[in-house]
Amino acid sequence: MLDSNTEQPAIECRNVWKIFGDKSVEALHAVKTRGLTKDQVHEEYDCVVAVANASFKAVEGEIFCIMGLSGSGKSTLVRHINRLIEPTAGDILIENEDINALDAKQLRKIRAEKIGMVFQHTALLPHRTVRENVALGLELRHIDEAHRLNVAQKKLELVQLDGWEDRMPSELSGGMQQRVGLARAMAADPSILLMDEPFSALDPLIRRQLQDQFLELAREMNKTTIFITHDLDEAIRIGNRIAIMKDGEIVQIGTPEQIIMAPANEYVAEFVKDISRLKLVSAQSIMRPIDDYLKDNTLDQSLCPRAPHDADLDELINLAIDHENPILVLKQDEEVGVITKRQLLRGIQGRDINE
Repeated sequence: MLDSNTEQPAIECRNVWKIFGDKSVEALHAVKTRGLTKDQVHEEYDCVVAVANASFKAVEGEIFCIMGLSGSGKSTLVRHINRLIEPTAGDILIENEDINALDAKQLRKIRAEKIGMVFQHTALLPHRTVRENVALGLELRHIDEAHRLNVAQKKLELVQLDGWEDRMPSELSGGMQQRVGLARAMAADPSILLMDEPFSALDPLIRRQLQDQFLELAREMNKTTIFITHDLDEAIRIGNRIAIMKDGEIVQIGTPEQIIMAPANEYVAEFVKDISRLKLVSAQSIMRPIDDYLKDNTLDQSLCPRAPHDADLDELINLAIDHENPILVLKQDEEVGVITKRQLLRGIQGRDINE
């Protein structure tokens, strides 16, 4: 499991602010010293606070989702990572290198070699073939034609588009064009992928198929990915961790299970209230420690069914249906917790198990 607390971050944003407008510096000072709201900043300084004091880390190989509604600042924030947008304040580090300190030549190099980006609209060149589109980034780096087309072909095979390499973009469906965009982003073998709502314009079935394909590729290639979405279901399905944004601020960062079980505020709670917990919540989140349980209860452990600490609610329900006794939770073959039917039902409801 990825540990964002101990592993060296591949990407780190520290206290990033972005305020659009001619008086952005003055507006930022006013926000910090006077506590102005977004509306007040707009009224007094004619500026827009797009990102407000955002900080996060993403470790190597992690899929870090940034989720928020339209206008939350998520797409603005991700464009700071490859410096398509300059911050008003704050630091952005790529593999411990301050991207804001790079000159134009160094910035072009890091964009070309370390960071790939996939947009919602892929912006394929209509007069180039699919293979030529995938090879475009390598062409701009003056890689010889035979080599770049060979690399492009391999990436097309990865996204299951072999046989389409000589077609024009107009001959492809929307889902296929998105796969071309992903292949193009991977052609330079970047260590980081920035994906800005890449599947949001697609039909639900095609979107799910591309999500599956992306997850398979992510596991295989171990890319650090920042994945932007307005869809919490998509964020939960794809992300190792999720940052939820509102009005330019990151209001919560956590695993899907953490966000479902312990929303930071009413805004997050409203988002997650209709999300099914059956495949997200694990035994360790709803169990009572066994020593604590045995202080108040007697238990014939030989009669209890057993489940691993990472068993989901769906598995626990199946055990509870077939057994009257509480479920013992195991971690590395050690009995660490107990789940009663009451706790299980509270977990399904998303309520505090101690109620």
